[in-house]
Order: sequence, then structure tokens, then C-alpha cells
Amino acid sequence: MNDKTKSFLGLITILALFVLMSYLVRQNINFFSNLIGENVMGVFVYIFITIVAVVVAPISMVPLIPLASNLWGWIPAGIFTYLGWASGSFIVFYISRKFGVPLIKKFISLKEIYKFESKIPKENLFMDLVLLRMIIPVDILSYALGLFSKVNFKIYSLTTLIGILPFTFIFSYLGTITLKYQIIGFAAVVILVAIMHIIWETKKQS
Repeated sequence: MNDKTKSFLGLITILALFVLMSYLVRQNINFFSNLIGENVMGVFVYIFITIVAVVVAPISMVPLIPLASNLWGWIPAGIFTYLGWASGSFIVFYISRKFGVPLIKKFISLKEIYKFESKIPKENLFMDLVLLRMIIPVDILSYALGLFSKVNFKIYSLTTLIGILPFTFIFSYLGTITLKYQIIGFAAVVILVAIMHIIWETKKQS
């Protein structure tokens, strides 16, 4: 099985779990409310899980977003997810720069990181990194940038905060709607990501 097939199957699995979680939460909202609660502790636990999912790649917490969206509303869920993803990305960058490969290989497959080494831009960093943030998983790109780029933390943090913002809230909103509209939404996301990937490849070749 080649890498593209694995990536596609991984994406389908994550989306299927996302849809399943959306359905389960909507059907059992009282159960989840009583289990997790709507208090501050539940929010902190969710943000912590989000951070861990970025640092300990390739764990994806995307299927948990519908849980947060239905418990706290899609806008608060988007904010909490955003905080978790951003914080996790900053931690990953620090770990990569401070400790390098010897420690990183304990968290993530180095093969996955090396695949993205050639994608890191050498020029026009800012906009290219924003685009990459939108089309490459948060965890993998964070490790790759920490290891293989000379980008400083200011540029890294700004491009991260901008790049992860749109899809964070899109996924948070998708977690609150019915299956039919989720499928439409996912299709739109795939098309949008494909367009951004084409734009990035075109910029890279020019």
C-alpha cells in the first residue's frame, strides 16, 4: 500500500469517526453533558487532549470536535480547539529546535516528517507557510518546520495562528449539523484544500 493510499484511508477513517461522533453526541447529549459537564474542568481537559494529540502524532483529535461543539457550542469549541492546536504546535516547535531527532523519534515516525522536508519553502516564507498550514496536518508540519527550516519563532507562530484558524472553526461548525450537510461541507473542504494545494504547487514551480 503506497503512501497516498494510506493517507486517503486515514482521512476517510477520521471523517467517518467525525460523523459517527456527531451522531452519537446529538443522540445522547444529556449523557455526555453529565459525563463531561459544561464546567471549566471539562474545557481544560479538552484543550489538554488537543495539545497531546499534536505533540504525540499521529493521534488525531478531529473526531472529538463534534463532542465539544455540541456541548459548548461551535464557536467556543472552535476557540478551545484553536488554543489546543496552537499551543501544541508551539510545544512541538520548541521540542524540535531544542532536542532534535533523538527525542522527536519517540513521538512520531521520522519517515512521516522526512516526506515533508522538500515541501518547506526557502523563499516567500510567510504566505507559503500559511498555505502549508491549511493543507498539511498540524502535527507533521510543526515537527518538519522545527527540524528542517530556519524560520524564526515569530514567523512560525504568526503563520500557525493564521493558517489553522479557518478549518478549526469550519470543523467545529460541521460537528453541529446533520449528515447530509456534513457531506456537503466535507466535499467543499476537500475541493478548497485541493485548490490551495494547486496554488502552492504552482507558486513552488514558478
